[in-house]
Amino acid sequence: MSNRKPIIAGNWKMNNTQAQAETLIKELIPLVKDAQAEVVVCAPYTALEKAVALTKGSNIAVGAQNIAWADSGAFTGEISAEMLAEIGVKYAIIGHSERRMMFGETDATVNARAKQAIAKGITAVICVGETLEERETNITESVLKIQITGAFAAIDAKDLNNVVIAYEPVWAIGTGKTATSAQAQETIKYVRSVMESLYGKAAADVRIQYGGSMNASNVDELMAQPDIDGGLIGGASLKAADFAKVVNYK
Repeated sequence: MSNRKPIIAGNWKMNNTQAQAETLIKELIPLVKDAQAEVVVCAPYTALEKAVALTKGSNIAVGAQNIAWADSGAFTGEISAEMLAEIGVKYAIIGHSERRMMFGETDATVNARAKQAIAKGITAVICVGETLEERETNITESVLKIQITGAFAAIDAKDLNNVVIAYEPVWAIGTGKTATSAQAQETIKYVRSVMESLYGKAAADVRIQYGGSMNASNVDELMAQPDIDGGLIGGASLKAADFAKVVNYK
């Protein structure tokens, strides 16, 4: 039996002003107060400080949606790990498929960002996943192996407790195709096997989330899978009642 505590994180993406964030968090707090899973909300930069203040004393942690690879300097538009840690941010999503596809994120930049997060005590939520073309040409495993190996380059086994992996089947996002719970389990089990090849027994404690449209209707089935330790939730995290149903899965 695994000692891995499930972790359900809401990725708000580019949604929610400070006022909207306040409304959502105030609605969410009482709905998830008895959750067995760790609960995280990943807000836009402008709402992070307010989110941290509002969640104080609750069981909800706050995450950022990205983090810089440098301590400081001439990096217009970037936000450093120190800046995030200073306001109480505990998690940072790194290498999300949207960042990779739209904003040029690479395995090397994911690795550099993850190291910065870990150095400042912020848990890195490292995203990996294959596209529809990669899935259909049967190269899912080789793609994931390259992404994982690149993302974890020179990250020590002792730092794995500061890392969560989120597997996102990019092919199941907006394509009308969906991953079955069996497909999700099979691929996440493979992700864990790659981590085992890198870190040995220490990989057994790494939490791996599923990031492919987990919602109230499929969460129970997905979370029943032995290697799925939570979810990185997009659209279903934007309404308190919807997100609470996922967090409070059976």
